[in-house]
Amino acid sequence: MNEWLIHDYREDDLAAVVHLIDTTAELGQESVYSLAECITALTSRQPAVVAVSRGVPIGAALAHLAGDRAWVMRIAIAPAWRGRGLASALLRELERRLLERRVRRIAYVLPEEELLGEGLRNAGYTRRPAVAYFEKAEPTGPGGNALEELGGRLLPGDLWGKVAGMAAEKDLIERRVVQPLAEPERAARHGVRPPRAIALFGPPGTGKTTFARAMASRLGWPFVELLPSRLADEGNLAAALRTAFGRIAELERVLVFIDEVEEIAPVRGEGVQSGLHGVTNELLKLIPGFREGEERLLVCATNSIRSLDPAFLRHGRFDYLIPIGTPDPVAREAIWARYAEGRAGVELDRLVEHSELFTPADIEHAARSAAQAAFERDLAGDGPAGATTGDYLTAIGQCRPTVTPAMIEDFTADITSHARV
Repeated sequence: MNEWLIHDYREDDLAAVVHLIDTTAELGQESVYSLAECITALTSRQPAVVAVSRGVPIGAALAHLAGDRAWVMRIAIAPAWRGRGLASALLRELERRLLERRVRRIAYVLPEEELLGEGLRNAGYTRRPAVAYFEKAEPTGPGGNALEELGGRLLPGDLWGKVAGMAAEKDLIERRVVQPLAEPERAARHGVRPPRAIALFGPPGTGKTTFARAMASRLGWPFVELLPSRLADEGNLAAALRTAFGRIAELERVLVFIDEVEEIAPVRGEGVQSGLHGVTNELLKLIPGFREGEERLLVCATNSIRSLDPAFLRHGRFDYLIPIGTPDPVAREAIWARYAEGRAGVELDRLVEHSELFTPADIEHAARSAAQAAFERDLAGDGPAGATTGDYLTAIGQCRPTVTPAMIEDFTADITSHARV
């Protein structure tokens, strides 16, 4: 869980933000903009965000607009919070606001080369000839239209931190997928090629979609989900796929997610609709072209990897085939702790014991049921106001797990035969 909250600048933030800008100017957080210019931007309601911890402003980022370009004027961080990822978080949130205003390019001018420059390079900015001029092209204009037409969007910047439990899967994805994409130059120094396409497989409800969204959030890339059922509504699924990937090619960076990919790439053979052969072939032809982009990631998810065509999964198309299983006891405890936070006396170990095979979605459903029971009891003025261990155990008993032992048996076999990490 993040140690701060980030919100849009408000008028009552002015004094605190001005103090941050003024007191950090000599701490490696320089700007070519004066304090007076920053104050003018704030009071004229130019885009700005503020980070707060325990009610105290600890960071701010502000920009001003000039046509379809935005200039980042200042990122100010309280000294005690430097080096903890706050600057990146502020920049991501500021960029989200700028994209909503259809900004095409974002620029940051530093008075000289200093530490912030490396952070800007990692965030996707390119240094241009100038004193130290950094610029970042965003998926707006023609690309922005493509993003809108595809139903894509930038997600909140904190989704990765909100993935509770699943520590092994999260660590694997962080090391194999996120870090090489987030730091391509460092990866290149070690001969590491960032992945361009991965597949997540596992029983239903285990969080494959959550991981895909969290990766997009972590990278700060637009998230586009291609729904096979929606594409099929256009009549010719293969043509719809070709059109969608053509529009995706207009975006400078993007994470594309296809859930239930077995609907469009099943094993070719008897029993498969003849129309799907052409769809699978089309997707096989589209993936190599997609992989040519440097800031693109295709994430496909399936509940049954054995039902996918082998040609679809071979090396050269997918870099990793990553299993996402049900949470182990440590992960279940972390997820339960998130929902039971602040509930004194809740026995997490008992909840973990009684929720074996529960997916994160199952745990969320049970937790909501327990919360509803506590709410109704509170309305009636009968008993404890908050959910108790008993409420949670009752909800667990009433919840039918999504995953069955037979599914776990198949999943274990699939890990042996298909996983590639």
